[in-house]
Amino acid sequence: MPLQLRKLVTYAETTFIEGGRAAPTPLRLYAAAAVLTNPWAGRGFIEDLKPEIHDIAPQLGALLTEEILRMAGSGEAVEGYGKAAVVGTSGEVEHASALIHTLRFGNHYRKAVGAKSYLAFTNTRGGPNASIAIPLMDKLDEGRRSHYLTIQFAINDAPAPDEIVVALGASIGGRPHHRIGNRYQDLEELGSTQGLDTAPGADASHG
Repeated sequence: MPLQLRKLVTYAETTFIEGGRAAPTPLRLYAAAAVLTNPWAGRGFIEDLKPEIHDIAPQLGALLTEEILRMAGSGEAVEGYGKAAVVGTSGEVEHASALIHTLRFGNHYRKAVGAKSYLAFTNTRGGPNASIAIPLMDKLDEGRRSHYLTIQFAINDAPAPDEIVVALGASIGGRPHHRIGNRYQDLEELGSTQGLDTAPGADASHG
């Protein structure tokens, strides 16, 4: 099944001042979002989503990764990364999940930026101008809290009821003036190796 892409939307943000104080290094955030026809819309309940996942997810992964690298300058420059999908109101949240929770999508980005962490994500349902929130984390270290960030934007005419928005996000840098420590400091202070605050069983193989 060919990718029915209506538009490609990009978002860029640079923060120079945070908390009334100049950032030592400006924080740069980038996102690339594909607005595409939901391949399952109007077809009733479909038990097996794999054929469309296998066809479309690799195309989306390659397309959006290329666009992120164009904005960031290189894969090496990307420090934080994440993904998101918003399905239109005629679709299921499962349809949004299907296109981003597969290695056929995520591995394009992961390999391009040399990542070890899993891709943080959101998958939601909404209409035109719905918030697209892409959570980020450090691509190499899930416990580096300075890079716990969220890119948030909207597309005024998407998703239509029969569309899906699929997006990738990236940061160059972490939060300016970050000062809440990291997970490992908490564990040391608590004298514990338990209580890691990532999803149970999460690892770099997550799609």
